[in-house]
Amino acid sequence: MSVAAAPLPTAPVPVTVAVPTYRRPAELRALLPELVVQAAEVTDASRGRYTVDVLVVDNDPEGSAAAVVTAVALPGVRYAAEPRPGIAAVRNRALDEASGARLLAFIDDDERPRAGWLACLLDAWDTTGAAAVSGRVLAEYAGELDPWLRAGDFFVRRSLPTGTEIDIAATGNLLLDLDQIRQTGTRFEAALGMAGGEDTLFSRSLVRAGRRMVWCDESAVVDQVPAERMTRAWVLARAWSHGNAALLTELRLTPAALPRLAVRARGLGRGALRVAGGGVRWTWGVLSRSHRHQARGLRTVLRGAGMAGGAVGVVYEEYARDGRRWHLARVAAR
Repeated sequence: MSVAAAPLPTAPVPVTVAVPTYRRPAELRALLPELVVQAAEVTDASRGRYTVDVLVVDNDPEGSAAAVVTAVALPGVRYAAEPRPGIAAVRNRALDEASGARLLAFIDDDERPRAGWLACLLDAWDTTGAAAVSGRVLAEYAGELDPWLRAGDFFVRRSLPTGTEIDIAATGNLLLDLDQIRQTGTRFEAALGMAGGEDTLFSRSLVRAGRRMVWCDESAVVDQVPAERMTRAWVLARAWSHGNAALLTELRLTPAALPRLAVRARGLGRGALRVAGGGVRWTWGVLSRSHRHQARGLRTVLRGAGMAGGAVGVVYEEYARDGRRWHLARVAAR
């Protein structure tokens, strides 16, 4: 899929590709040239309809990514430091730094774009006029994957027909129409910067504001899964984290006190059902020696436990830097 040819516009559409980063110099050094190539391809194929720059937003207090940007010395690549810790702060900084752009595309520093990644996102936006376009994320493993993990499909992301309307999106492969984002006032929630789930809250808030999000299956990035994430402990902790973040997101989307109590009650109930159902599936997996039932059952147990924990105020900060990941907190109304 390529950017459709169009008459030369009187005003080119500015596009910023944002790369949030935190102490991944090798990955960043490999990614930036690929983004510059895609930016040039889009500009050429669209006959100047789009102009593209690349923005690196560094969350390292020591500014380690600055040396990488200087060393690669690529045209159209700029650097911004965001000292406030957390991915939400970095993404908000990208929104601010892209103040002169119409479109903002996010890609993570440990991902690699496949051919036509950016062009396909732009085509989908041009065709649909959506406020957000989300694409595929494919896993690439650092080594041989544990058969138990493979059977559980822990790293398999969704794939949908292009143009499908969605109500939730991750930000590892996401294009935003900033005119529409600014009209709604949607931002990433800073309080979730270390816990994760800020992209879930952002995308659901955008849909609640009446904006459309669509899927683009042709736009794909490859997520490089390091060895330290290819463990049962890591994927099960991630399941707990996702369940926890899902419930906390629901609470933040519910401002009134009584409905929030109902959300907590439902979270406890649904979490308990998942724990029970997952436990039954895991038991069957043990008896039948099925890796898939064991893995999927335990995943359901941990996700349910995370939901129940969120309902009673337990927060798991997956990206905490001080080693303190678990704490109790009252989720403030938005």
